[in-house]
Amino acid sequence: MNDKKIFAKGLCFDKIFIFFLLGSIFGGFFEEIQWFVKNGVWTCRHDLLIGPFSTLYGFGLVLFLVLLGDYNHKLGFIKTFFYSFLIGGIFEYLAGVLAENIFNIKFWDYSSMFLNINGKTTIPIMIIWGLLGVILLKIIYPIFSSLIERIPYKIGKTLTYLMLIFMIFNMVLSYSVFARMIARRKNEAPKTFIGEFYDKNFNDEFMYNKYPILKGE
Repeated sequence: MNDKKIFAKGLCFDKIFIFFLLGSIFGGFFEEIQWFVKNGVWTCRHDLLIGPFSTLYGFGLVLFLVLLGDYNHKLGFIKTFFYSFLIGGIFEYLAGVLAENIFNIKFWDYSSMFLNINGKTTIPIMIIWGLLGVILLKIIYPIFSSLIERIPYKIGKTLTYLMLIFMIFNMVLSYSVFARMIARRKNEAPKTFIGEFYDKNFNDEFMYNKYPILKGE
């Protein structure tokens, strides 16, 4: 009788979190390469202070898996494309709205592009989301899912817990630093020692050097 435990079997939290990491890393490098090709300048396009992570892509990938992953084997290419087209477009639009309203930061603006929707996304980009969804669900997910499940159980669990703790810390730190930066723009004095620490160690000069795009916002 083989009672060997399989790490991240099926579409479970561990597997979804690993795909979140992979999507965030891919997104970070993709954004930087895209910016370099467009502007000829290599600049940081990550949304976390530590590591090459763009969590927008990570959350987007997770959304695809959570909403479509369990039905992947039942969906044909056309339905997968259509659902991915809608999911990607709606997600990007809402993410743009939240970034502007919560952090007062406009990370992207498609206002000058063809068939844009309030500058938050465009129909051509939604088509790309659809194609990416097909590639992810029909090709990438089956292959990487199988590879992930081959990771030894104890090693996989340990690394997942460590990375989860790290990412929670990284996200809380990064998002709160951005929030404090917005508060400084409004000339609001720090209310706690944490705000004072941020003003000293993550001041505007630091943030503009790390994220040059913020200078124009």
